[in-house]
Amino acid sequence: MLEVLHSLLFSTLDAAPALVFAALGAMLSERAGVVSVGVEGMMRMGAFCAAVAALAIPTPLAVLVGMAAGAGLAAVHGFLSIRWRSDQVVSGMALNLVAMAGGTFLLESLFGPNGTPAITQLSRWDLPGLAGVPLLGALSGHAAPTYLALTLPFLFHLLLSRTPLGLRLRAVGDKPHAVATLGLSVSGLRWAAVLGGGLMAGLGGAVLSTAVLDRFEQHTPAGLGFMALAAMVFGRWTPLGAFAAALFFAFGNALRIGLASSAPWLLELVPQGFLLALPYLLTLLVLALQGQRGHAPAALGTPYEQESR
Repeated sequence: MLEVLHSLLFSTLDAAPALVFAALGAMLSERAGVVSVGVEGMMRMGAFCAAVAALAIPTPLAVLVGMAAGAGLAAVHGFLSIRWRSDQVVSGMALNLVAMAGGTFLLESLFGPNGTPAITQLSRWDLPGLAGVPLLGALSGHAAPTYLALTLPFLFHLLLSRTPLGLRLRAVGDKPHAVATLGLSVSGLRWAAVLGGGLMAGLGGAVLSTAVLDRFEQHTPAGLGFMALAAMVFGRWTPLGAFAAALFFAFGNALRIGLASSAPWLLELVPQGFLLALPYLLTLLVLALQGQRGHAPAALGTPYEQESR
């Protein structure tokens, strides 16, 4: 029994970082009032650019390239949503479609439809003294992004609740006109949040291709961006809530893999498609239970117009 729990916990911690980073990025953007539907596309471009860069430069530097790619796509979203006051949901969906089509075109043009060549994965760290400890041993043997994902939500919580910058970001998502009366730039704060969210989403995508996998594949990120959005909503737009929800969804993914590998007889009773859909079914179930109890920022999705102040 302990072995099964150990395996589930280890797989959960392996799958969680991409979801945690993307959920934090979406949360950061939306707390400032800008809808982040395009996080799926940002993850895809981050994963692709990191995998391609890792063919030529060290993998840790390639992760930074993936983050920059996510921020670049977020900048397009910023221009459409903040500068030109376009519909933020439409802008985000357009970015997802562009990233899907563009990533597929570049992949097939440069490497073929089966994915990029294999790259050197991020090195895994063995924590001294934990390897032989039941359950706690599952904390050892992961790449650096896993440990970053376990600490970053708490840093985001401190940022948003205890620092002037965090309080301003929260205020600009709730009452942007009040922020403007204090002489602060609403657009500047929203730009910072959108670009920061893009960096985080790009990091989530880069982790997929450099730590979880060792290449970029055609289906990456396979809906994880939308799952990250669900984690953010279920977490009520808070860093720690999004973190807990992301861990829950990662556990669903680990459970799917564990059932398929440790209980092959189950495939004779349950269609394989059901197991593949299990993480997404959990996402839908969580959103259904959430209902209307969310605490979205009051000005979320509303373009700021200075002349109407």
